[in-house]
Amino acid sequence: MNEQIRLPEIRVIDAEGKQLGILPTPEVLKMAQEQGLDLVEISPTSRPPVCKIMDFGKFKYEQSKKMRDSRKKQHTTHLKEIKIRPKIEEHDLQFKLRNAERFLEEKDKVKITVIFRGREMEHMDMGRKILDRIVTQFADIALIEKDAVQVGKMISMILGPRSDRKGG
Repeated sequence: MNEQIRLPEIRVIDAEGKQLGILPTPEVLKMAQEQGLDLVEISPTSRPPVCKIMDFGKFKYEQSKKMRDSRKKQHTTHLKEIKIRPKIEEHDLQFKLRNAERFLEEKDKVKITVIFRGREMEHMDMGRKILDRIVTQFADIALIEKDAVQVGKMISMILGPRSDRKGG
């Protein structure tokens, strides 16, 4: 920018975007100062380097504004966990599944964990049946990202939102 450009000749683009050709650097700096603008190096690798006469402060402000807008449009995916027991009552299960459905619609991943205690460990098939039922219920809005895995006294699986859904 400005005095930091040390090469004797540069290719110049004016504030309106017109090419002025290859000119000596001091002459171009003087032109930029007369207009109250800055000389900014755009393409330092080309020979001769390309420089543009512009308002650098305004340019930086617009770039930061674009970055803020792009950050607003981003969605970070969170992993939400729902814990259930194999002897869960139907109403309680439906309540938790409504929450899971809401999480999936918000484009978050859902980890569903079935926790076993004591004698329930001998009936792991009950937990797998619950997970299979959940998978069939969410088949249209979720994909299985990680299949059901038993770790100690728990069976867990991860569901992710479907990206190919209509209207979303």
